Amino acid sequence: MTNLAPAVAATAVVVAVDQGTSATKALVMDGSGGIIARAQVSLTQQHPRPGWVEQDPIVIRDSVLKAVSDSLNGLENTVLGLGVSTQRESAMIWDRETGQPLGPVLGWQDRRTAEQAKNLIGDGAGDLVRQSTGLPIDPMFSALKIQWLLDAADPDRRLSKAGKIAAGTVDSWLLSCLTGEHRIEAGNASRTQLLNLDSVDWDQQLLDLFNVPAQVLPTIVASNAASSPLLGGRAKGSRVHAVMGDSHSALYAHGVRGPGTVKATYGTGSSVMGLLPDEVRPADMGGLVRTLAWHDGTPRYAFEGNILATGATAVWLSQVLDCDVAHLDSLARTVGDSGGVNIVPAFAGLGAPWWDERAEATISGINLGTTSAHLARAAFESIALQIEDVLRAAEQALSPRISSVLADGGPTSNTWLMQLQSDLSQRTVLRSTVPDLSALGVAHMAAIETGLFSREAVESLPRNRTEILPAMPVQDADRRRSSWSRAVAKARWSPEDTTLFPTPGTMHVALAPAVTE
Repeated sequence: MTNLAPAVAATAVVVAVDQGTSATKALVMDGSGGIIARAQVSLTQQHPRPGWVEQDPIVIRDSVLKAVSDSLNGLENTVLGLGVSTQRESAMIWDRETGQPLGPVLGWQDRRTAEQAKNLIGDGAGDLVRQSTGLPIDPMFSALKIQWLLDAADPDRRLSKAGKIAAGTVDSWLLSCLTGEHRIEAGNASRTQLLNLDSVDWDQQLLDLFNVPAQVLPTIVASNAASSPLLGGRAKGSRVHAVMGDSHSALYAHGVRGPGTVKATYGTGSSVMGLLPDEVRPADMGGLVRTLAWHDGTPRYAFEGNILATGATAVWLSQVLDCDVAHLDSLARTVGDSGGVNIVPAFAGLGAPWWDERAEATISGINLGTTSAHLARAAFESIALQIEDVLRAAEQALSPRISSVLADGGPTSNTWLMQLQSDLSQRTVLRSTVPDLSALGVAHMAAIETGLFSREAVESLPRNRTEILPAMPVQDADRRRSSWSRAVAKARWSPEDTTLFPTPGTMHVALAPAVTE
């Protein structure tokens, strides 16, 4: 590969961190665009009660420091700067003076605030929230998490209003630890449900609604705003030059700079995302959300469908069957179909395109011939079918046919799963052959900001992909999707419904229907 920035010293590098739910990764990129080192630190979650998902803020901080240190171990290169990609809606609070956490990280999957969300929806707050933020009222987003944490640590908000408590998302926490600044990247801020998308500023009506004093919140900065110098560690003195949410960073790494291209990121949950035309506003979005993808001098808006449980479904079933995920995958491949079995993984309700807090996880279609292999197959098919639901919602909301999908994330290394996605969706899957796209996106942005690459050089980088075409007959895919839709309808039924099964598209919460079968 030819050097992309010959004016920069040959030993110069940028370090990119991807802080995720299950691991923190770091990679080192040199002036040729090559990755010369990688490191990874595994993480765990705690589940102290059903529906509660927590992590330790100190463990997350230390995992970043270790990943960066390990990635640079043995290298003598000059670190020009860092890029940081993070899990998004997870939130925490800490003592502004001491920097000590005042509670756990409440993970993006945490559902402890479901009752508060239901009350806000019942009070008619859904329209205000969605018009301002592009998001439905849901426990996934940060505002209710911050409210819960403040209720526990500062119920009368006296300390908050005195400026003694800081609140933020994971990027805010890490920048506070690394540089001493209290700031938040605009794209991550758009996931808090406290940001007005059009003004790109905190919205006082929303702060009042969620009882979050403005004094606890960080300063909103652009994705490419340079930080203060790092206070310690192997990269001490260098600066963070790029910050994005993990899914946003992956979209950037794919080279997407305009509307018309859609990517799906596979992980514990999944994100389907594409950039929006400027004229699209929340009323057009159906079961999708509108969000800020990144801000590099100009805010770039995106649509997104957030699926709560995809890879998590395979992990759950492997635990139930007392095996590992690799064995579950092997089991699933031994049968040609799920034998009529559907697993709808509404462990904490359903996300996009339904946003149905009351949906319940179900396994249906079991008979005396059902085997563990059929269950395994149904679990993997649920991943592809949920993503297809969101792709159909995007087509309905935005009109153009989505003929191909960019795919990234750890599970995409499973070619069988990607073929399943292509078959059930009847779309071409373009799988990135480059791992760690969430880290790569902020590496590219940081490289531009530090002068390691020119913007033109980054835009012209090859995007290496494997093309996977549908092999399943159209009628078979249609039958499988119809079976899935019936199973989703059953999962969304509740005693409050007047019909036996709610029609797909009949929302129990904030958003309008997105998919109609």
